[in-house]
Amino acid sequence: MQISGRDNNRYQTFTRRAALLGGLQGMAFVALAGRMYYLQVLKSDQYTMLAEENRVSMRLVAPLRGKVVDRYGRTIASNRQNYRAILVAEQATDVEATLDRLSRIIEIPDHTRRRIMRDVQRSARFIPVTVAEGLTWDQFAQININEPDLPGIIPDVGETRDYPYAEEFAHIIGYVAAVTEDDLQAAQEDRQLLRLPGFRVGREGIEKTYDRQLRGVAGSSHVEVNAYGRVIREIAKDSGKPGQEVVLTLDLDIQRFTWDRLKGESASAVVMDIHSGDVLSFVSAPAYDPNQYNMGYGTAAYRDLLSSPYLPLTNKALAGMYPPGSTFKMVVAAAAVEAGINPAQRVVCPGHYSLGSHDFHCWKKGGHGALNMHEAIKHSCDVFFYDTARRVGINAIADVARKFGLGETYGFEVPGEKAGLVPTPEWKRATRGEPWHQGETVISGIGQGYLLATPLQLAVMTARLANGGYAVKPRLTRAIGGQLLPTPRPASLGVGEKALKVACNGMNAVSNEPGGTAFRSRIPDPGMELAGKTGTAQVRRISRAERSTGVLKNEQLEWRQRDHALFVCYAPVHAPRYAMSVVIEHGGSGSGAAAPVARDIMREVLTRNPERPQAVVPPADAVKKREG
Repeated sequence: MQISGRDNNRYQTFTRRAALLGGLQGMAFVALAGRMYYLQVLKSDQYTMLAEENRVSMRLVAPLRGKVVDRYGRTIASNRQNYRAILVAEQATDVEATLDRLSRIIEIPDHTRRRIMRDVQRSARFIPVTVAEGLTWDQFAQININEPDLPGIIPDVGETRDYPYAEEFAHIIGYVAAVTEDDLQAAQEDRQLLRLPGFRVGREGIEKTYDRQLRGVAGSSHVEVNAYGRVIREIAKDSGKPGQEVVLTLDLDIQRFTWDRLKGESASAVVMDIHSGDVLSFVSAPAYDPNQYNMGYGTAAYRDLLSSPYLPLTNKALAGMYPPGSTFKMVVAAAAVEAGINPAQRVVCPGHYSLGSHDFHCWKKGGHGALNMHEAIKHSCDVFFYDTARRVGINAIADVARKFGLGETYGFEVPGEKAGLVPTPEWKRATRGEPWHQGETVISGIGQGYLLATPLQLAVMTARLANGGYAVKPRLTRAIGGQLLPTPRPASLGVGEKALKVACNGMNAVSNEPGGTAFRSRIPDPGMELAGKTGTAQVRRISRAERSTGVLKNEQLEWRQRDHALFVCYAPVHAPRYAMSVVIEHGGSGSGAAAPVARDIMREVLTRNPERPQAVVPPADAVKKREG
């Protein structure tokens, strides 16, 4: 058949179009094949990994918190199993009904129920929500038995902080609590770790100071998830690295003994090594239960803590500030000797000291007669120290007081340390805009007036008196993560040996010579004798009218109006090793209330630690002086 010219043109046009289309299809096929080769061969590893990441989810696992132990390795804070019940809302046909059934086994307060419902509404329904934790074994077993009737409830075992001695160490160890929004805002590196359900952070005490070290390093859990993010199974798990162990200087036995001796009082006590500064016991009573903070204090229980007149939430040993009373008389005595006053010089005490139109009274009605400095410390004569303070002057007294550690903080490892107050004329002008009066110097001579000190400072003051005049500072931590912390070499205070000897001999007389204010609270055991000083800090003003009719005894006053009772001491007398302070709020008198407590504690310390001190390495500046 013959093709016309017109048909031939059409055929040629069709052929070109077909060839062009075929070429385009070929190019598309080559491109598609090339892309497939690129994706499936060249990029195989990358996309296999991405696909695996879609299938496998990596989730952080909270590490075990590090232990806190005493100087002998005995546990003070650790972790224990936490029996809890969690709720998966998607498995519960009716969450409210499930909670109603569960409440027949365990108590679910209204505020807890509201929190659970809020968490359920905020989260995906397959995400677990904590219903209750800290369950007893019986409660946990009951939930397991009744699990078929509790749709959505899953019994679970986790870890929680445990304080086996609770109140005895509360003000030292502190506690852990749930993460807050403020914690998340302040977090830099651990924000994801802090977001983990049930994670706790240190809130007070050692738990707060060493929170970073105690946290450890987070682990990870690799789980297979579906397209909705729901966990199907766990593929692998790394538990992470537990937190570091913190070793304290405390002695568990002495701490518990001190707590038992102070129980029932609003009081505090500090025991420390006078050479190293190691704190063996640090008690503030009453206290709180840190385990309850971990799990959540009930509203009524927490309200009781806040309203208690004995202030169980206050760390009295660290932040309680009291007039030091007669325990300050050794500082005044040392300042007097340093100022050139002869300690053998006698002062007559008729029972009062007159300055201008004002009379300052001695605690002993009728007076002590004529006394020298040694006898004045022994009998705690107020008139002697009124007169001595006036002659020495407040600035010289303040200078020596600061050398003995008053009016300053030490960088102690527990937060909340107070500096107390050593007043001077400059301080009064700057803070009150008033001039200093000589009567204020007189009253400072017996540790009253503006003077304030903490029990920790009183222990440090006593340690510096007993160790030969070196500026030892208290420390609470021996080691972190297996690394021993160095013991600092204290510098010399620059107080003369004669001044130290007068003060220490006077303390020895207080406890070991008949007529001393603490003679009845001495330790008679050979080699265990202590040297001490009583103190009674007045908390109310005694009017002239009351003095004329007879000063009311402490027993006649309501508790808040009674004097504070103080006692400081060191032992053994002939080879000093330990210093201690005891303060009993509104206890009445130092000799009657605080001294017997201190005696019992010091006897326990010496009984448990019978070794005598090793030769003390002198500070660097003392070596230089000797070499010169």
